[in-house]
Amino acid sequence: MKLDQTLVNAAIALLEKRFPGAEGIAAAMYTEDGDILTSVFFEPEWGSAMLCAETGAICEAEKLGKRIVASVCVSRQTGDSPMVILTPCGICQERLFHWGQEVEVAVPTPSDATKWEVKTLKEVQPYYWVNAFKTID
Repeated sequence: MKLDQTLVNAAIALLEKRFPGAEGIAAAMYTEDGDILTSVFFEPEWGSAMLCAETGAICEAEKLGKRIVASVCVSRQTGDSPMVILTPCGICQERLFHWGQEVEVAVPTPSDATKWEVKTLKEVQPYYWVNAFKTID
């Protein structure tokens, strides 16, 4: 499966359902067999144990033994704010690299964060640390 508007729409629909008219962050991921896994961010009232929106879908894929091939994360700051695309943070990039450097992720376009383009993890993180070990014979 290739990252497409259907996947973006799945993340937006979850954000709208879980956080109607409010701030929120949601993610959607395609598995290799075409399933869509979704999840939301977790921010407890007390403490610093926040989990990124992608975490739940990543754990679900691992639980089901499925390979993630594409990921998108959407956010809005208030119920009236526009929906923006978030590039996976470094931790989520690390998690997604579990399925390889060709995993596709949505990134905001340089001129408008409400629009997106597709990049592979390799394009987003060309100097991924594991590559150092691949050069050793």
